[in-house]
Amino acid sequence: MIRIWRTWEDDPQKIRALLTRPPVEAAQVSPGARAKTQEVLGEDLPPKDAVAKILSDVESRGAEAVLHYTKAFDGAELAADELVVDAQKLQVDKMVDDATYRAMERAKDNIASFHRKQLPNSWFETGEDGTYLGMRYTPLDSVGVYVPGGSAPLVSSVLMTVVPAKVATVERIVMATPPGPDGKLNPYLLAAAKLAGVTQILCAGGAHGIGALAYGIQGLDPVDKIVGPGNLFVTLAKKQVLGRVGIDMLAGPSEVLVVADETAKPHWVAADLLSQAEHGADSAAILITTSLALAEAVLVELESQCKKLSRESIAAASLAHSGRIVVCRDLAEAASLANIVAPEHLELAVAEPAKLLGKIRHAGAIFMGHHSPEPVGDYFAGPNHVLPTNGTARFSSPLGTRDYLRRSSIIGYSEEALARDSSMIEALATIEGLCAHRNAVAIRRERK
Repeated sequence: MIRIWRTWEDDPQKIRALLTRPPVEAAQVSPGARAKTQEVLGEDLPPKDAVAKILSDVESRGAEAVLHYTKAFDGAELAADELVVDAQKLQVDKMVDDATYRAMERAKDNIASFHRKQLPNSWFETGEDGTYLGMRYTPLDSVGVYVPGGSAPLVSSVLMTVVPAKVATVERIVMATPPGPDGKLNPYLLAAAKLAGVTQILCAGGAHGIGALAYGIQGLDPVDKIVGPGNLFVTLAKKQVLGRVGIDMLAGPSEVLVVADETAKPHWVAADLLSQAEHGADSAAILITTSLALAEAVLVELESQCKKLSRESIAAASLAHSGRIVVCRDLAEAASLANIVAPEHLELAVAEPAKLLGKIRHAGAIFMGHHSPEPVGDYFAGPNHVLPTNGTARFSSPLGTRDYLRRSSIIGYSEEALARDSSMIEALATIEGLCAHRNAVAIRRERK
């Protein structure tokens, strides 16, 4: 299933290459998805060109195009008045069982509590000469949150994308998610949407759903920013509408890296690796350990536990394609390799995680110790699970409250302050050859 690599035996450059995730654009489309796209569009196009064609069609034809692609890709034939739903009018009381609803409420509270601590303060300062400077934070007017469809209702993605927007006091929140072949949305998604505070629900996914959010359609005004994970087509669509709207990040397939020492339990580590492998065949599950014995035991556990999963074929494909087990000399080397991966999720399954934390520079979310499995963060603890992938944690951060805010600089000069600084401002404008810039300052001095 997975080969065990040893850093002291194998070529360091090969180890580095094994641990380096490809960029999002390099992801491969499954033969089935490519064939379906070719059937719908009438030509075999590279993914980015297929996305561009869909977006152009949505921009020109609006809801008519979205309804067409929803039927073609999802098998759902919706009426025009079924495409956009008022989320707050939903009757969700009987949609889900009480225990699950209570779990969603508690998760929502935890997420809100964590994200409220991220709220920045606007600030202003006034000088004795009458100048005042500052930074003001204000919420976006509207956001679109994308929630993937597929075989599982990702209620956690609803909560993780919507609750921070509510904390930031965004007024209009549109959730886009594909319907099932029967044209209906999963009741758990609907319940989570209303609970979290979604304003409208767009019953469409894929590139056409992103296009509807960005350009607007009949019954749905365009949003200012689009957040949330999705498949390759969704990610490429977000990239192509960037500039028309803002986006959070270009998220690729899910990944987990477990750094473990001899104190880790093989069956726990294997379970944690599989928790990400079951996301998709292109997901990555990586173990870096200082213990060869642990590596060998985890390999046995992976094979045993994988056979018991309902998504066995998906998890097995993930392990075969992107699974890695690397044995290294010590935890310092393990941390160095982890920084090369810059993983979405990083588990420190070691005796002293706090001691190792200082050596970690690049990771989306870091899970500390043996009792902090990745699903704790995915669902419940409070930190966001929309995280940078494919090594982008080197320069990117988790989705957070500030992603739903914009900041404005505040600048006020008095007559005294302008008189004091005008000659220097004029000198800089003169160097740049921008005489109108210079004149806008000089005229206040010369012609009062």
